[in-house]
Amino acid sequence: MHVLTLTTHADAPFMTQQMAALEDRGVSFSTLSVAGEVDAETARSPADYLRTVPSVISEAGNGYDLIHAHYGLTAPMAVAQRQTPVVLSLWGSDVHGPVKPISTACAPLCDEVIVMSEGMRTELGQDCQVIPDGVDLERFQPKPQDRAREAVGWDDVGDAFQVLFPYPPERTVKNHPRAERIVTVVDNLLERPVELRTVHGVDHDAVSDYMNAADALLLTSDSEGSPNSVKEALACNLPVVATDVGDVSERLAGVEPSRIATSDEELIDGLIDVLQREERSNGREVVREVSIERTTEQLLEVYERVADAGRPKRVTAAVDAVMQRHR
Repeated sequence: MHVLTLTTHADAPFMTQQMAALEDRGVSFSTLSVAGEVDAETARSPADYLRTVPSVISEAGNGYDLIHAHYGLTAPMAVAQRQTPVVLSLWGSDVHGPVKPISTACAPLCDEVIVMSEGMRTELGQDCQVIPDGVDLERFQPKPQDRAREAVGWDDVGDAFQVLFPYPPERTVKNHPRAERIVTVVDNLLERPVELRTVHGVDHDAVSDYMNAADALLLTSDSEGSPNSVKEALACNLPVVATDVGDVSERLAGVEPSRIATSDEELIDGLIDVLQREERSNGREVVREVSIERTTEQLLEVYERVADAGRPKRVTAAVDAVMQRHR
């Protein structure tokens, strides 16, 4: 099976991890990214997306079994062609944020739609498959904290608790100021110092060391789909304190110690409780249900269903083309 991937970020770790797992199952990929450069200070313009449409239409005619469009902003260019079936994966902010109208308009035109959580399915209000991104249990696994702290350069922190904020501070929806506020209060209430650490600009392979070096993961996001950082923390048995967003409550069900909160007070109480217990969690036992192996199986089922349904259309189109040439 050969798949054309459409994406706004060709190096998104969870997407490339997913593709690698599917390649092990015999799927091959070609990737087409939206035109234009993007960084922390520069976003793509509508013209960049429009300039990509002809490339998609042209490339779609090269015999792909399906197109997999990642993120709602790639959906219009995917459905601009109708010769190849389309699977659309929505990531979270494209359902809960300003991109939602585009996602909602394009979803019925796609052959299958995948969302990360039940909350996203409810918000989208359309038929779709719930398949969260899987976690690589080989890459993310527990290791001794002292070794992990040495690996990330935290071996001089003394007895200070280390609280991990797993996103770049400039990502507004992740609400880094709230995390700073929570940790400042907890630091003032506990006898031992509490420090907030961020993870950004490091290779994804190194994130596991940060998860093992920390004492707790703090997630203060305003909205999420199925946050990979929570699943990665669980795989490393790192306790999690998080706002009730996306599928976090489902992922943390049965995980101890960990806490879900809906207010600053609950975040503060939860973080104090988790830190004072000084225990690793049982998260790895729980997170196996969303291992990369399991989610790959689910996604492969979607691919096969869409590709099988699309083959008769493509055979008919090919026959029509041959007949047209010989008239």
